[in-house]
Amino acid sequence: MADFRLETDRLVVRGWRDGDLLPFADMCADPRVMATLGPIMDRDETQALIGRLRAMQDRHGHTFWALERREDGRFLGFCGLVMGNAGPIEGKVEIGWRLSHDAWGQGYAREAAAASLDWGFANLDTDRIWAITTPGNIRSWGLMERLGLKRHPQLDFQHPNVADDSPLKQHITYSIARPVAH
Repeated sequence: MADFRLETDRLVVRGWRDGDLLPFADMCADPRVMATLGPIMDRDETQALIGRLRAMQDRHGHTFWALERREDGRFLGFCGLVMGNAGPIEGKVEIGWRLSHDAWGQGYAREAAAASLDWGFANLDTDRIWAITTPGNIRSWGLMERLGLKRHPQLDFQHPNVADDSPLKQHITYSIARPVAH
């Protein structure tokens, strides 16, 4: 569903395009970007990830969508909603993001995540949206807290899809409830 499009003041959250492969592969090969997310990915692995994200869009009507800057169309990464696939959030709506290193610290992730949360609560039958990250990913869980997500320490878990000897095995869990209509 390449025609999905959600606009914010500075960003376009949209379906994946074939042209996203090269900038996304560069991003997924950047050790700074992948330090708290998992192993560096090569071009084939990145292409397979895009394929899985497109399949999620087709299956569920949402995914981690491509993210671009409105002013120049530059690919910045992804943000959006998937169905959680591990631990306490399995089968629940999960928000996530991944941005290129040079896009960090400019408020893009927050802007895209806020729009994704709004879209999720407006379009999905869920009372809560979840997020997970590693304890060391301070930037990510800091953003979760700034967005209003609350931590659930009792739901922290060892991610089953991460190698047992990886420093990224431990995950922390956050969620945000559907806003109450006034």
